[in-house]
Amino acid sequence: MVHSAFQAKLPSVPGDKTYQDLALLREDVRAEILDGELYVTPSSLPRHSKVQRGLASFLGRPFDDDDGRGGPGGWWILLEVDIQLGEHDVVRPDVLGYRRERLPDPWDTRPLSVVPDWICEVTSPSNARVDRVLKRSLYAKAGVGHYWIIDPHERVLEVLRLEGASWLEVGAYDHTSIARIEPFRAIELELSRLFPPE
Repeated sequence: MVHSAFQAKLPSVPGDKTYQDLALLREDVRAEILDGELYVTPSSLPRHSKVQRGLASFLGRPFDDDDGRGGPGGWWILLEVDIQLGEHDVVRPDVLGYRRERLPDPWDTRPLSVVPDWICEVTSPSNARVDRVLKRSLYAKAGVGHYWIIDPHERVLEVLRLEGASWLEVGAYDHTSIARIEPFRAIELELSRLFPPE
């Protein structure tokens, strides 16, 4: 089965999709495999893109780009990279991060098979259920340490930390918040800067 806002017509047998099926798609098709099912999503709206770019920039500068020169460094902050979490689970998170000691050289590999330390999904009307239900469960099962969900319309960030096999809600922040949020507590994040002007 193919899940899509566009109702794409691709041959399928439910539950059997693997990364090889993604590799057959055109490079411009944004798709993921969740529990063996192929999910095709439309390209991002500008509101979604603004949040994604802003978050990668505000976290990337001190944790990735600086590499310890003025910021704490120690992370790779990446956008929309294919991650193989299992034979029938291949995701492409909006923004994700690895502690460098866990993944020293990610540059020429697709898909990456190391579970990220942190994932952030930016919801949209066509994918909110997938991010809040399917991926939330999948990321816990895979052992992702931290999961952020940002709703760009409501201008809210939800922060979850994996405790055992379950998510613990660490906090929820709106666009008025300035906070130190795990796993990036070394900096203050001014959430209003992530969203388009009201």
